Amino acid sequence: MSIQKQTELKKNVASFAKADTTAGVRQLINTLVPFFLLWFLAYQSLAVSLWLAIPLAMVAGGFVIRIFIIFHDCTHQSFFKNKKANRIIGTITGILTLFPFEKWKRDHSIHHATSSNLDKRGTGDVWVMTVDEYVAATFWGRLAYRLYRNPIIMFGLGPIYLFLISNRFNRKGAKRKERLNTYVTNASVAIIYSLLIWAIGWQAFLIIQVPILYVSGTLGIWLFYVQHQFEDSYFEEEDQWDFVKAAVDGSSYYKLPKILQWVSGSIGFHHVHHLSPRVPNYKLEEAHESTPPLQKATTITLASSLKSIRFRLYDTENKTFVSFKEVKPLLRNAKSGSTLPNKQPSLQEK
Repeated sequence: MSIQKQTELKKNVASFAKADTTAGVRQLINTLVPFFLLWFLAYQSLAVSLWLAIPLAMVAGGFVIRIFIIFHDCTHQSFFKNKKANRIIGTITGILTLFPFEKWKRDHSIHHATSSNLDKRGTGDVWVMTVDEYVAATFWGRLAYRLYRNPIIMFGLGPIYLFLISNRFNRKGAKRKERLNTYVTNASVAIIYSLLIWAIGWQAFLIIQVPILYVSGTLGIWLFYVQHQFEDSYFEEEDQWDFVKAAVDGSSYYKLPKILQWVSGSIGFHHVHHLSPRVPNYKLEEAHESTPPLQKATTITLASSLKSIRFRLYDTENKTFVSFKEVKPLLRNAKSGSTLPNKQPSLQEK
């Protein structure tokens, strides 16, 4: 894509980067009201059946995803026109989803500025190793990476780590504003949870809240993972990296059923979001449909997205993701002292 076409594409999408207060308020109502109602119904259902309460709590977990998308938009200053309104709503929705506003805002902005850049990995993204890095790594380095990419750990233990550890502590060197926001978030969560436990008992609280957090955490990690981990995703070193290509070719269009698209706040139009983060979630679909070049982005469905589980390492020679199994011959060569070829056709042929 020429520089002129890139400029034109960004200009076209930028026309949708305008917050609509009415749409924002409407989304707050149709998201928060059902969430609190489902929470209440799940609690009331405990008197009838545990197996009625848990499914209701799981559905409420889906609404936490939608709340998180509102939080996410607020960190981009895109949900409302007013900066202060975004900060207030972002902090409140951050408390509900257990994400500190200022900390996540900083990490996520770095993710947008460095997505698909092989020389700037490590902040706000999923850990991706290249084939060469994996082969050259120590046994313990490879083991750590394999554990990290294991679906049971990533999607099973990931939510626990995210909610209880990662989001609860400030990074080293965090500025005062960021540190205070994390403290306020933690204190608010502690107070709200304590009041709920006092009001309904710790058993009832855990029966409802644990499924909510687990479902939202697992699905949230999956959405973030799958939209950058597809077979022909774009990754380049700094001197070759291009922002527009990283957005359009390095982010997928996750075509979901309409109900799941609604629950996930249209974040499936991830290529649009990466191209212009200031486009609010309620305008992403419109931007996609109105911009023909964006409709050529890699499209994945619920069925095809499941294949991403086996995409573990990025092959920089063939520009594609490969599995651990496909790299075994290279590992054997490395152990035997053989010299690795410049090209790696075996990864494509197998």
